[in-house]
Amino acid sequence: MLVATAMLVITGLLAVYTSSFAVGYHEFGNTSYFVFRQALFALLGVAALVVFMRMDYNRLRAWSVPMLLLALLGLIVVLLPGPGVERNGAARWLVFGPVSIQPSEFAKLAVIIYIAAWLASRGTDINKFSLGFVPFVLLLGIVGGLVIAEPDMGTTIIIFLTASVLFFVAGAPLRHLALLIAVGGFISYAVILQRDYQLDRLAIFVSPESDQQGSGYQIAQLLVALGSGGPLGLGWGEGRQKFFYVPGSHTDGVFAILGEEIGFLGLLAILGLFAFFIWRSVIVTLNSRDRFSMLLCIGVISWISGQTLINIGGITRTIPLTGVPMPFLSYGGSSLIMVMAAVGVLLSVSRYSSSERLHISGTPGKRTAPASPRRRKPPARRPAYGRGAV
Repeated sequence: MLVATAMLVITGLLAVYTSSFAVGYHEFGNTSYFVFRQALFALLGVAALVVFMRMDYNRLRAWSVPMLLLALLGLIVVLLPGPGVERNGAARWLVFGPVSIQPSEFAKLAVIIYIAAWLASRGTDINKFSLGFVPFVLLLGIVGGLVIAEPDMGTTIIIFLTASVLFFVAGAPLRHLALLIAVGGFISYAVILQRDYQLDRLAIFVSPESDQQGSGYQIAQLLVALGSGGPLGLGWGEGRQKFFYVPGSHTDGVFAILGEEIGFLGLLAILGLFAFFIWRSVIVTLNSRDRFSMLLCIGVISWISGQTLINIGGITRTIPLTGVPMPFLSYGGSSLIMVMAAVGVLLSVSRYSSSERLHISGTPGKRTAPASPRRRKPPARRPAYGRGAV
């Protein structure tokens, strides 16, 4: 998993550079502006990975409540007029000098850790409506409501899907899961009706050709980039759509830029890296030692794989475009750091599960019965000398 993560991070740095040097030169006079910052974010991500990897994952149980409260505080502060910074009509960032933080990315990991700890402690109470379903829906409602208010529908969907997977795996009844999906769908429908731009996204998803120079411009240019690459691509750095044709070419649209330059086969190789990463994560999940670690792993897998599929689905017009970043590949410090911290959680589960098996058996992956203690022979009776001796 560590090898797969390193390969994805290196691929992401190359992708950010080739998709952003035109924008970096135009806006900042420096072709390496974005890739240099992404490299710094990658170093911070490595630090976060090492911290979580070396930490016993069981300590996250005690940290789950403070992490969730910190995430909620960040989601509230970002909506305030002073600290919160609005970009492109959305208030998602907290800016501290040259550093900007996106609290919703931290909320993804915090929600996974809290829900995993909460579900692991519920036991069979998860089957009860009042003790399982109601508190779970209240938690999702609070977190999802704050993220929707930014507004950030894509992140809300990812948090909802990840939490629903954990709820299902923990043993919740199917009727509760169906009710949860129905409630989420109704709320999403009500929110979409109140925002014209989201209705436009649905209309453009059906027919982007109807307004290629207006609201359908982005998806049309993304499809042009993918189609221009063909099987082998135009060559690394030779793409044309990154020259201000694709909005967000180094963020949400980086997968399309890669498709133009390395082609369909190159994209398959990148997806193979993601598949290898998920496969190793599943192996860690199968070898987990307790319910809490199992839920942690499933939450992280659902988050990373779900976000990857949503990004690719939007770019290929399989699903409506939501604007979520591609894990490891898109430019963005908060996203990269938190994804690598989540990988550190997986590695912690792997390390401490393996060390526990080694402690039990003496050899990795093999259990042996403990040796029975030897019986101590009673000491030999020495003949007594002196009075009373025969």
